[in-house]
Amino acid sequence: MEIQSPRKISISKKEYRILITGSSGQIGTNLALKLLSEGYDVFGVDVRPNNWTDKFPTLLQDLAAFQHNFTGGIGLAPYPKCNLVVHLAANAKVHDLVREPHRALENINITFNVLEYCRYNNLPIIFSSSREVYGDIHHYITNENEAHFSFTESPYSASKIAGEALIYSYARCYGLKYLVFRFSNVYGRYDNDLERMERVIPLFINKMINNKGVTIFGRKKILDFTYIDDCVDGIMVGIKKLLEGSVENETINLAYGTGNSLLKIARLIAKNLNIKPRISVELSKRVGEVTHYIADITQARKLLNYSPKIPVEEGIKRTIIWTKEWQEKNKSSK
Repeated sequence: MEIQSPRKISISKKEYRILITGSSGQIGTNLALKLLSEGYDVFGVDVRPNNWTDKFPTLLQDLAAFQHNFTGGIGLAPYPKCNLVVHLAANAKVHDLVREPHRALENINITFNVLEYCRYNNLPIIFSSSREVYGDIHHYITNENEAHFSFTESPYSASKIAGEALIYSYARCYGLKYLVFRFSNVYGRYDNDLERMERVIPLFINKMINNKGVTIFGRKKILDFTYIDDCVDGIMVGIKKLLEGSVENETINLAYGTGNSLLKIARLIAKNLNIKPRISVELSKRVGEVTHYIADITQARKLLNYSPKIPVEEGIKRTIIWTKEWQEKNKSSK
């Protein structure tokens, strides 16, 4: 286990410290920086260093390994005293888990370990679930209370269903306070680590920037793309309301609430890059893929006063600007 220490960080007494697992990923990094900007303290745990920022400490730890001691931290890791856990850590590449289903079991182990830490330390938790739990929704069911798990498409989605089940069981047996957020295709800043993840928007952007063609699996595939700032805003409200006890033990879709085809996404990227795209379309989907999802965000609006502001047209524009700036920064630093 190793602490990745930031070069410069001032530790001050703040009212709340938030522990983020998976803190080196896209959502974790953006959320941590937002929390810091609003006066919270942040402690991150991840299996890999944070390549985007050094503004908060990160403990390098494999949370999938079975642990025995959860009082001061998970295993032998010394965690500082925290007020709430945002659990984002997971193997999240759907196709990798189709090829290597044991990694879905790792996701369940990770969630178990984090829940035991919360149980021993009496901490509330926010769990990052996914629209994948709905599976391939042949009847287009998107209400939180109407998921049919028999439509589960992949080991990844099964691991998220299992994670949710563990959360609900800990709430009933041990009084755990929680919020479960079902995210949907989050994109934006800090999301172009293509060696680790191949989310569709950064994948398409990088291919088109490098004058390569893109492939769409399923012409009629419709998904709900959520810009990172909308996602983080929703989580921030959830953190505040869970800490104060005004909203707890709820499962909430956190998305934009509008469907867009992958063909539209590819064309929007090409338009913003001012290029003529080379797009090929495969009629069949890949194993494990969801082909239709548009979130019902009524619950998020009601409980969190959630109102997403960034449509995909604006979000893609911002994402391309950030991608170019990041690439230029990397070039100049070499």
